[in-house]
Amino acid sequence: MVNSNNLVPGFNEEKDDSLKISLEKVDEVPNGLYIYLNGYIDTYNSNFFQKKIQKVVEAGFINLIFNCSSLNYVSSTGIGSFTAFLKMVKPKGGDIVLLEIQPKVYEVFQLLGFSQFFNIKDTIEDAVSLFKNGAPVVNSVFPKVFACPVCTKRLRANRSGRFRCSECKSILAIDSQGNVSLG
Repeated sequence: MVNSNNLVPGFNEEKDDSLKISLEKVDEVPNGLYIYLNGYIDTYNSNFFQKKIQKVVEAGFINLIFNCSSLNYVSSTGIGSFTAFLKMVKPKGGDIVLLEIQPKVYEVFQLLGFSQFFNIKDTIEDAVSLFKNGAPVVNSVFPKVFACPVCTKRLRANRSGRFRCSECKSILAIDSQGNVSLG
């Protein structure tokens, strides 16, 4: 891997002290880029963040691995940015992986119900393997469509974990067998 923000033309033109972004090419993954995030993502800097990653995608990098080990905070607007990146790369055959997410940041993804939409990995080897082999099928129970036990809204879960009902905002837990309970 070669560390260089010069991989993307114009990437270093704009800076923000609240979020530092470094790029590193991932040779093992076609059109792959390792993106180190340091700081936080909120309403005030999410536009800056989106512009930077849009430049990355426009430069042809569609398989993105975000290292979030130094990301201290992500607001709901920041999570919306990651969702926008998925919408940018998926139609081009790409994907994103969130790597080494701190527990307090991961909890925001879970509480807002977004952890089920993202590939979240603990090691770079796991991330590279996902791009090489495709997303592994972990359990045939998922995706699971179920009714919220509180308000009966129909919901969908792609894997086990804790989620928030989009209707009544109740926190729900789904185990690996697909059993649903209040979280």
